[in-house]
Amino acid sequence: MKYSDKVMDHFLHPRNVGEIEDATASGTVGNPTCGDIMRIDLKIVDGIIEDAKFMTFGCGSAVATSSMATEMIKGKSVDEALELTNKAVAEALDGLPAVKMHCSVLAEQAVKKALLQYYQDNDLLTDEIREKFGDLDEDAHDESEDEDLPGLKNQ
Repeated sequence: MKYSDKVMDHFLHPRNVGEIEDATASGTVGNPTCGDIMRIDLKIVDGIIEDAKFMTFGCGSAVATSSMATEMIKGKSVDEALELTNKAVAEALDGLPAVKMHCSVLAEQAVKKALLQYYQDNDLLTDEIREKFGDLDEDAHDESEDEDLPGLKNQ
């Protein structure tokens, strides 16, 4: 499996690792199929993400996508951060192997889960905004992508 230089850099030198003690919002997601677990903490002041940190238990791609996602949302408004997509995270890393794309989905979901908490806690959740959180409970792992790997049981 070939990884881009950016993936390797964010895996070997991840940005924003850790916890925010006085986080405004946190989002934790996990994938029971692959074992990856991500938590994103956000410090939001006046609707701007002043700090973002992550704790990830998982493979190198999970660490790299968490790192990149936090870099992409720092300094952005919560509305701008809500537009983050897994494809944007993967593209910012110069791509991911197909069997690792679920890591970028988890990174997107962790960010959005934290943002959902922020919107709910601040009574900002409108019907229009709620639609942007629609896929938070979907399984990020596409079972069909590992079909050609021997020994894996996609259950």
